[in-house]
Amino acid sequence: MLEALTSLLASGDLFPRGILPYLLGGVLVGVGAATIYLATGIIAGASTFLESTLSYVSNVPRFNRFTYLQSRGWRLVFTAGIVSGAALYGLVLNPGIWTTDVQWWRLLGGGFLVGVGTRLGKGCTSGHGVCGVGSLSGTSLVSVATFLTVAIGTAQLVQALGVSP
Repeated sequence: MLEALTSLLASGDLFPRGILPYLLGGVLVGVGAATIYLATGIIAGASTFLESTLSYVSNVPRFNRFTYLQSRGWRLVFTAGIVSGAALYGLVLNPGIWTTDVQWWRLLGGGFLVGVGTRLGKGCTSGHGVCGVGSLSGTSLVSVATFLTVAIGTAQLVQALGVSP
């Protein structure tokens, strides 16, 4: 059993850069989510954090809830950290390397559909997948199962149709 697990973890297909970057990333996400929850009592869902930052530019009541207004300063910093961390990695630490062959308009369209999905699912993969599953929330378990089922089905359909980047 241990040998099978060891060979699975060492597989170049599953972990092309080795296991350490993925392990470290998972630990950092978990520690960050736990720190935010322990310090504030707020689940660290990125879609809610992004939504709360819209209170700076919108008068829509949904974006101007009391809890959003009360905590939007540090939520803005959190959201900016997600965006700037990705930009820092892409521009400074890994300059000139675009990691996908997918056209920008498909990425934009996919991002829009993910945004719509997070509203329909009342949360995102960080809120449901990291925090909700970790707390054994029934709603989050169903949401994550739905995310994965739709993602796998979509990937299989796109591949079957022969769509390329």
